[in-house]
Amino acid sequence: MEDFIIATASTCDADREWLEENNIPMISYTFEVNEKVYIDDCRAETKHALFHEMREGHQPKTSQITAYAYYEFFKELLEKNKNILFLDMDKALSSSYFNSQRAYEDIQEEFPDNNLVIVDTRCVTMGLTFLLKKAVALKNEGKSMDEVYSWIENNKFRISHRFLVDDLEWLRRGGRLSNASAMIGSLLSIKPLIHIDDEGKLVAHAKIRGKKKAIKEMIAEIDHDLDPANAKEFIVGHSDDLEEAEKLAGLLKEKYPDASISIQELGPVIGCHVGPGFLAFVYLSDKESRVA
Repeated sequence: MEDFIIATASTCDADREWLEENNIPMISYTFEVNEKVYIDDCRAETKHALFHEMREGHQPKTSQITAYAYYEFFKELLEKNKNILFLDMDKALSSSYFNSQRAYEDIQEEFPDNNLVIVDTRCVTMGLTFLLKKAVALKNEGKSMDEVYSWIENNKFRISHRFLVDDLEWLRRGGRLSNASAMIGSLLSIKPLIHIDDEGKLVAHAKIRGKKKAIKEMIAEIDHDLDPANAKEFIVGHSDDLEEAEKLAGLLKEKYPDASISIQELGPVIGCHVGPGFLAFVYLSDKESRVA
């Protein structure tokens, strides 16, 4: 069996314990809130610290990973193994991807015979975890790195991301929504439904009044791109609202009783823009490109 390393970044938001159990090295983003800098280490305590500060009204900000940090990360991995498959958040959401490409160019000069593949995943958070889990499963089945990479490239647009933002104030603070729109939306209890398109961009495709109605609509949207018979796995995401995430998981289980459903908490990179109360789920759709 070919020996290779699957590596990732903290934007996968996967549980730190799962990453360690599956020997997945991770490079971390950082974020700052209330004049304190944190390392996004995918630990529950770090995520809770972020959302606690946000509930106190503090606006966090994230930092991209530098080309030098990527270089050092890749160099350490390549000194252990000549074959590295690296999965980070999609390039439409962060310029960090381009820094990883700069690091790749430098590392190629030092390790010309090694095989470092940086995947443009077009996924983030639970969607990136979904890809990671599939990559690990394929590797454990004995698939080569090329075969795992081929599966990802052929299926990454089938990873459907469906998000619900609870509080528009955080989108306003982050400059992604005007003051007037945020005020009107909050007064009317508007909940945007968001998906990630084929370019990896966050797209608000519906605005539903009321959270219960929005959740119902978000689940109904699954019918747009998935036959119930093909519903095998869902990852439910939340930001500091486990109770609502469990309710959402229960509704999905009612609709798809044979599907595997897990829950994970959103991390700081996306969390600082959407705030507490965010809900989401991802799954492998039947479509070759993403639909709202």
